Amino acid sequence: LTSGFAEASEQGAANQARLKDIAKEAGMRIVGPNCLGYFNPKNNIYATFSTSFTHGMPKVGNVGMVSQSGAFGSHCFVLAREKGIGFSYWVTTGNEVDVDVAECIAFMSQDPGTDVICAYIEGCKDGARLEEALRLAYEARKPVLIQKVGRSEVGTAAAASHTASLTGADQVYDAVFERYNAFRCRTVDELIDITHAASNGVLPKGRNVAVGSISGGAAVMMADAATEAGLEMEPLSDGAQKKLKELIPFAGTRNPVDFTAMVYNDLSLITKNFNVILGEGKYDAIVGFFAFLAYSEGLSESIIEHLKPIRNKYPDALIIMSVTGPKHVLDKFEEAGFPCIAEPYRALEVVGALATIEEGFQKGLPDISGLPEAPKLALGKYNEIEAKAILAEAGVPSAEEKLTNSADDAAAAASKIGYPVVMKIVSPDILHKTEIGGVALGLTDDETVKSAYSEIMERAKTAYPDAKINGVMVGKMISNGTEMIVGVQSDPVFGPVVMAGLGGIFTEALKDVTFKRAPFGKREALEMIDRLKGAAILRGARGMAKADVNAVAEAIARLSVFAAKNTDVLNSIDINPLLVLPEGKGAMALDGLITTK
Repeated sequence: LTSGFAEASEQGAANQARLKDIAKEAGMRIVGPNCLGYFNPKNNIYATFSTSFTHGMPKVGNVGMVSQSGAFGSHCFVLAREKGIGFSYWVTTGNEVDVDVAECIAFMSQDPGTDVICAYIEGCKDGARLEEALRLAYEARKPVLIQKVGRSEVGTAAAASHTASLTGADQVYDAVFERYNAFRCRTVDELIDITHAASNGVLPKGRNVAVGSISGGAAVMMADAATEAGLEMEPLSDGAQKKLKELIPFAGTRNPVDFTAMVYNDLSLITKNFNVILGEGKYDAIVGFFAFLAYSEGLSESIIEHLKPIRNKYPDALIIMSVTGPKHVLDKFEEAGFPCIAEPYRALEVVGALATIEEGFQKGLPDISGLPEAPKLALGKYNEIEAKAILAEAGVPSAEEKLTNSADDAAAAASKIGYPVVMKIVSPDILHKTEIGGVALGLTDDETVKSAYSEIMERAKTAYPDAKINGVMVGKMISNGTEMIVGVQSDPVFGPVVMAGLGGIFTEALKDVTFKRAPFGKREALEMIDRLKGAAILRGARGMAKADVNAVAEAIARLSVFAAKNTDVLNSIDINPLLVLPEGKGAMALDGLITTK
């Protein structure tokens, strides 16, 4: 529980290392140091000095919570307790000299009393361990909700000083969480609300949602919220709308359904409205807006009784009540199987989050079984021609090209390849060729090729007098396509991560790129492409020719397999640009760089 270890000073880090050695020698496990311990309410164990229990003990439930921060973990516990969430375990791991967040997630994944896992993470020291834990949770079909902080440079520095954690590249964490269907929450309120709804045990099978409301104004706002949450609000059929009109002639019946406060005069109308909506609309979820109903305890109890037949008849439908009032009244809704979220906009956001989680479970983990075996990469320096040859073997083809060592050789190669051509300096020591004038484009005859050869060699020797120069590459000039940038970066925590984006302004100004943890299959590569803001360009927007999206997806997937196979030696890959040709014509690496560790 004590602090003053690795988070504080070099001496503290040394003391922490000694603490680890002592525990290992004794066969003892340690949670912490610099934490607030843990509790297990089922067995009435409270190994913590947190003051959060002075105003309310936890109830036994199906949510496991783990936090690297003790004080913030206590804060999350109080928020969750007040929402009516019950706990299987609550653990704060602090500096993680031994037990870490990953081990807690793995334990909870295999614990029959835990159905939902929520975590607060500042950083991770063992990426493989965290990935294995998330995989176990995925295979057990347990939702994992994570608030990972350290998105900004300031946050990263604060995390390092707090629990001596390496936050790592934020996009890499996103890629890892997505791979294993862990839902990343932006705020603690979102973390608690989604955990709360997920603990009810119902995930929507699709994105089709209905809204039933006593207020037309709230119904309109909730329709906006559904759209922003990526949900669909299909209208009810004419027949279903007719039935609703027969119940309440002045109701709005399309979806959202505004059944008005008339339902308070005849509570059976609530049962009948919900029955028509869920029975004939085939919705995956419904959110009912009842404003401040819960301040009327007697009326709330009667409405719950009229809602229970709906809960029993439609066990697979997610039913959320947007209602506010005293906690003891809201608890009655909760006990009947109706999670309560006061803010109607948030209620639809929660439905969207749960739908995303269910989609992740339905999709399955990445499958690379249909992809060819990747080549092995050796340590060393590679020039562009060598790098592109390796990439071609890995599944990313390039255009015809030849290495030349004189102006006459260059002209002969250009004539054989066919004009126009491109020429580049070839050297493992010159990575940024354009900056030194080491590239010539659009050359159309022998004389310009010979002149370009001399100029490129002279500029290279002037800029890098000690560089090893292999010669000048002559290649076919290809321009009929869409430029993309594809790369791999070896993250120190998680290993190789693949990046893809459209070239030019889309990458430089708009930061229009996506990431995935390697390896993955063609399905995931297509998902990367579809998430780009400029994906419509590849798909043939506004009369443009369709690009060969299948070819580039195949290349990206195979690159991911190559990167994963060479984790021990690979540092980075940069393919800029990868030219995507018109549909059916393939994709080609026009430049390639590979660096090893």
